[in-house]
Amino acid sequence: MTPMTHIQRFNRIAHSELADEGPSKSQRKRESHALQDLGEELVNLGKDALARVPMPDNLERAVRDCRKITAHEGRRRQMQYVGKQMRTLDESEVEAIRRALDVINGVSKAETAKLHALERWRERLLTKDEALTELLAQHPGADAQQLRTLVRNARREQAAQKPPKAFRELFQALKDLLGTGSPSTAESSENADNDLPEFPTREED
Repeated sequence: MTPMTHIQRFNRIAHSELADEGPSKSQRKRESHALQDLGEELVNLGKDALARVPMPDNLERAVRDCRKITAHEGRRRQMQYVGKQMRTLDESEVEAIRRALDVINGVSKAETAKLHALERWRERLLTKDEALTELLAQHPGADAQQLRTLVRNARREQAAQKPPKAFRELFQALKDLLGTGSPSTAESSENADNDLPEFPTREED
């Protein structure tokens, strides 16, 4: 089976298995957080790396403007605007950005698939009570109390529409428990130019 791409991971977070019923408010919230994080990753890229990422002009301007702002409050507001621009993208545009970032960050396809597996476990834990029992049965050495607390807190966050602190801590706990391996840096570097989408390189303003 072909490993999942990052955009497929983000789509999986955003939509439940009951997709025909439409995404819930909490699912839309998770999708929004995912796109906000992606926008922050763009802002924090180096100059040369950013020039290699394909994106629409409106998002590019928002990202470059944010990089120039040093005042905390001004940067925070601009980051919110970057997130707003991210939410205007269609799936193909987000996929192109994620693919470019995968190459820049040296993330292998195997690593991407493992990260997807972690996201799937987190989604199951948040939506199915029996998922935790299954996880603990497969990994008896896991800290059951910590996982229960994180799942409970993440559900409360979603219900109250609070920042996803426990949501992200749950992912880290799963990563520590299940592991993701390490990407092949040499292989990624060797194939980086071939894997990048064919978009023109831009110069920094």
